[in-house]
Amino acid sequence: MEKGKKEALSVLSTAANPNLCQMMPNLKLVLNANFPSDVISDILYQLPVKTLVRFRCVSKRWCSQIDGPDFIKLQLKHSLATQTNLNVILKKWYLYMVEFESLQTAIELSAPLKVIWGITEVFGSCNGLVAVCNSENEMALWNPSTKKSQRLPFEPVEHPGGVELRRFAFYGFGRDPISEDYKVVRMVQFVAQDDEGDLVGDDEDGFFYAEVKVYSLKSNSWRKINDLPYYVRFLFQLNYLLFYRRGYGVYACGAVHWVASVGFGLYMIVAFDLGVEKFQNVPLPGEVDNGFEMDVGILEGRLCVILNYRHVYVDIWVMKEYGVKESWTKLFKVSADSSLKRPLGHIVPLAYSKSGDKVLLAVEKRKLFWYNIRKRRAEKVRIEGAPKSFGADFYVESLVPVGRDGMDQRRRQQPQGEMKKSYRKRTDDFLSKGFKLTL
Repeated sequence: MEKGKKEALSVLSTAANPNLCQMMPNLKLVLNANFPSDVISDILYQLPVKTLVRFRCVSKRWCSQIDGPDFIKLQLKHSLATQTNLNVILKKWYLYMVEFESLQTAIELSAPLKVIWGITEVFGSCNGLVAVCNSENEMALWNPSTKKSQRLPFEPVEHPGGVELRRFAFYGFGRDPISEDYKVVRMVQFVAQDDEGDLVGDDEDGFFYAEVKVYSLKSNSWRKINDLPYYVRFLFQLNYLLFYRRGYGVYACGAVHWVASVGFGLYMIVAFDLGVEKFQNVPLPGEVDNGFEMDVGILEGRLCVILNYRHVYVDIWVMKEYGVKESWTKLFKVSADSSLKRPLGHIVPLAYSKSGDKVLLAVEKRKLFWYNIRKRRAEKVRIEGAPKSFGADFYVESLVPVGRDGMDQRRRQQPQGEMKKSYRKRTDDFLSKGFKLTL
């Protein structure tokens, strides 16, 4: 039996021809072998996701097996355990994807939300699902591997009224480990303006109002969160929102995380637990030097903090046991060199190399670098077909569905050639109109 499984896996692994008709002779060898269902699963889950998507049309039996919830979990678990089917999403005017193993050639993606003016933003990725938005009311969950997407139902933002306000949105996306549901968090903060249109800081005399709503993929509905802790108001940081994360939270260990600034040089990690749907405060590392700017990230599924010391060097810490202050461990330091020059700006670790001696860094939402931890040397990653500068998110290919009503993108894909000219001219307009900046 084991010999037969290995032969079948070899046959299927070499069946990479996109023309299914040419593949059928090899596939019939496996089909005629009449393996039990569990043996077929053991063979199939080791294959690339793109191949599995094609193999759905080989037979009704295979289609049912590949679409089954147990197989989907098995395939995802295998990918994470073996570090296969991993990709990096590159974000600029359009979205691109490049295989993590090679980081050689970027392929443009067709996002599920189409806009004439603006940018489709990625604000989270979890287990093969990607959360995208064009605005507070136009969001979707999307599986780029299966090309299926689910547009979130319209949910209005409730304006408090009575005062001239500007509003800023925060987003988060992840998996609720209790109900095994995927959820989107949308938090809109309203900040007062003076007569000249400048923002009024939130102090004892200022005005603050926030609305938090959570979307459930299982129920395809929104729910309002009423009990908000006082420290939610400290999330608003204009420069941070504008130039760095834009209010996009980091998912780790069943919660979405943001950085809150409570004063000059003082920070908090604000988390929203997707299981109990409540905010909480995550403790910071105890023994750190003063004088840093802080950001949060995720590395190998664990929450990490990035401490930038006056743009001279950056320390990366990881929380090995979630919620336990004493488990914070310093991983490595990033120092400037001939490639990573001072001042060191916004740096986010994405993943370790397979050998573990290097870490892939996203720098200033512009480029990727391999950073050799022992030698403290950086090497720029050059990707064919990628834009000149881009942000980056880590992504694992999977078969995770996006709901019964998920639309098949292959049936409604629109040509993008007509839209590209209108897409290009948007950053200056966005900054000047949205934030009243002179460019």
